[in-house]
Amino acid sequence: MDSIIVRRIYDDPDPDDGTRVLVDRLWPRGVSKERAAVDTWLKEVAPSNELRTWYHKDSSRYEEFDARYRQELEQGPAAEALEQLLALASAGRVTLVTSVKSIEGSHLPTLVDVVERARSSRP
Repeated sequence: MDSIIVRRIYDDPDPDDGTRVLVDRLWPRGVSKERAAVDTWLKEVAPSNELRTWYHKDSSRYEEFDARYRQELEQGPAAEALEQLLALASAGRVTLVTSVKSIEGSHLPTLVDVVERARSSRP
């Protein structure tokens, strides 16, 4: 099972990245499509604008943000985008690309956990 890598979009792409997937709602400022070198942009797998705005007002609410984000990933366009991400992850190495400054306090740890749990529960 290939690993999931997380990188900031401002870092240079690595030849070992595999499929590079942008997992932000908005395209990163100041980054051209060539420089980003993303294969797929799954903006629907990122937290909704409402959830993102709510969380950014008080980042001490990470546990509740995590729970709400997991719920979002279970339905609608987010669930469909998650299925696409799972298919890519099943096919080989995936690098999740983001513009967030602090990966640890963002949606990425939750997203990686959801993908890894789903992959391990599938045959």
